[in-house]
Amino acid sequence: MVSTIMLAAPILGILALVFMFIKSAGVSKQDPGNELMQRIGKNIADGAMAFLKAEYKVLVWFVVAVAVILGISAYLDGDDATSWMISVSFVIGAVCSALAGFIGMNVATKANIRTTQAARTSLGKALGVAFDGGAVMGLGVVGLGLLGLGSLFFIFQGQFGVDTELNVLKTISVLTGFSFGASSIALFARVGGGIYTKAADVGADLVGKVEAGIPEDHPLNPATIADNVGDNVGDVAGMGADLFESYVGSIIGTMVIGAAFMSIPAFAQSEMAGLNAVLLPLVVAGIGIVASIIGTFFVRVKEGGDPQKALNTGELIAAVIMLAGTYFAVTTMMPAEWSVENSNGLVQNYTSNGIFFAILFGLISGLGIGYITEYYTGTGTKPVQGIVDQSLTGSATNIIAGLAVGMRSTAYPIVLLCAAIIGSYYFAGLYGIGIAAVGMLANTGIQLAVDAYGPISDNAGGIAEMAGLPKEVRERTDKLDAVGNTTAAIGKGFAIGSAALTALVLFAAFMQTANLTNIDIANPYVTAGLFLGAMLPFLFSAFSMEAVGRAANDMIQEVRRQFADIPELKAALEMMKRAGHDTSKYSPADLAIFNAADGKADYEKCVEISTKASIREMVMPGLIAVITPVVVGFAGGAEMLGGLLAGVTSAGVMMAIFQSNAGGAWDNAKKMFETGASVQGTIYHKGSEPHKAAVVGDTVGDPFKDTSGPSLNILLKLMAVVSLVIAPFLV
Repeated sequence: MVSTIMLAAPILGILALVFMFIKSAGVSKQDPGNELMQRIGKNIADGAMAFLKAEYKVLVWFVVAVAVILGISAYLDGDDATSWMISVSFVIGAVCSALAGFIGMNVATKANIRTTQAARTSLGKALGVAFDGGAVMGLGVVGLGLLGLGSLFFIFQGQFGVDTELNVLKTISVLTGFSFGASSIALFARVGGGIYTKAADVGADLVGKVEAGIPEDHPLNPATIADNVGDNVGDVAGMGADLFESYVGSIIGTMVIGAAFMSIPAFAQSEMAGLNAVLLPLVVAGIGIVASIIGTFFVRVKEGGDPQKALNTGELIAAVIMLAGTYFAVTTMMPAEWSVENSNGLVQNYTSNGIFFAILFGLISGLGIGYITEYYTGTGTKPVQGIVDQSLTGSATNIIAGLAVGMRSTAYPIVLLCAAIIGSYYFAGLYGIGIAAVGMLANTGIQLAVDAYGPISDNAGGIAEMAGLPKEVRERTDKLDAVGNTTAAIGKGFAIGSAALTALVLFAAFMQTANLTNIDIANPYVTAGLFLGAMLPFLFSAFSMEAVGRAANDMIQEVRRQFADIPELKAALEMMKRAGHDTSKYSPADLAIFNAADGKADYEKCVEISTKASIREMVMPGLIAVITPVVVGFAGGAEMLGGLLAGVTSAGVMMAIFQSNAGGAWDNAKKMFETGASVQGTIYHKGSEPHKAAVVGDTVGDPFKDTSGPSLNILLKLMAVVSLVIAPFLV
């Protein structure tokens, strides 16, 4: 049975990849639209690939250097048997994470124009293309994650054996290199991608919308292609790398905790020779893959239907299938009852049903945090309406209201997270917290498909605008995009919740590996570590925000230069201010001026600015995350490092929720004005003074929700996994 499960994990990973390639081929077969649409799509795709190539050229040196350091460190520690293995694991983890981002980005930039073309026919067909494009990213992440972990565990257990707890821990300690590799790529993808997308977005918004008075996706806006590229860079490759890291980290952390169960008689005497708790995370992840694949078949909508309902149906069916399969796996693999002596010497009794309840807690908390996030950031909700109301008196009150919403939004998610932690611990101890995180992330395949659907739909709307397609096409893409904003908000909440639980699991695994039974906050070294850790999210966010500011300034100057120095653009903008934006009402002379400006905007220069800025600025935040735990661990010891992890986890989760939700609320407050927002009985539209105030608030919130906020997820997990990797050297 043990050998069967070990083989089943990589096989199910392959199944996900096969289904991913089928979906990818299906997207590629769709009609890419007319010549203009294809040219716009090619510009977006070329820009996205240019960013990835530039990023990976830098990261390959980082990966090689760290792999060598890991190997040498393990060798000097006297464990030459694992020195090459942990290096290989690190490289494979980095390659899998990078490959998942590349595949997802490649298909997303194909799906965007095909979604636009499909929207010319029907809403249902457009939804199908956009969701299939997102499914490629989702299934690629879980497929590569489970294939990599399952294969490495199967291979390395042959080197060490799985007959004792020590040998299993050796095998899993080598696998931490895989998680470290995934985390490293995820950090740079999130930080670099976030800087890229916000530099382009700020340039497109401030100069194009506010100064020039043209729509964000107007073809005369030089930053519009870079802006659409940024949606893919940040919300496809970045989100994919983020959840890939959480997915892998939660499985490995739970396996480490599960290895301690091998010596318990109820486990040791079972037919799985004590490996029950070690292999269960792999089995739950495999069940999640099957459930996600089945769920994708239920995402369908008819013309005039609700895309949100279709996406919810797919997720709900996948969740029910996953829970049913998990219940069968838990009751089959785990003993009916067992006892564990905790650190206080008290005997705790646990059951297999308790394990299932812990998984249920994880799944419910993940969904709950997502929907709480939607309440605080959704269009028309009370918190967002409050920001709209405050925009009447200017930018300052808009920003004050947005900050307040972000701060207030931390309360309910944290209460829910605490309930999940306490509940899962009550039913299954530390292992319960770990398996709760695995349960939350088991359906990452379809969850990420829904998340990646958002930027594809957003791009589709932009292409429809730039290509001048009929009004009904833009209405369909706007409907898809509105749902995409909701899924993006829920996805960000889900990512934060999963990051918090994953970091906690890795923290528990670190303590077990470093032989720490408790951490005494009265110890001055621990207290110092606690304060240092709590400070890091603020410092990390500052670096991220400053990086966006510098990159955005470069973009703003370039867009202004093009508007001033390119005669055709300058003439077209002056004509549009005079004649308006409705091309159907232009005189023949106006149309001649407008057509003369077509293709004159230098999109490539804006893409180049965003790419160079993001690569340059991502280095410092990345070094903070990797070097800090190493310095603190070797200088202050394992306990001080434990304090550091406690501080960065608690402060980082709060900051991530605050920034992501404040930014999301500002964004949707702006969108409400674009469709007509009511403030004190008066309707205000795009171009009004309250709308201009909302645009400023949205500009402030953009780096909050798309750069520093999401990047904090990676900071928590990366620092925890680095600590887990170096833990054997601190004993």
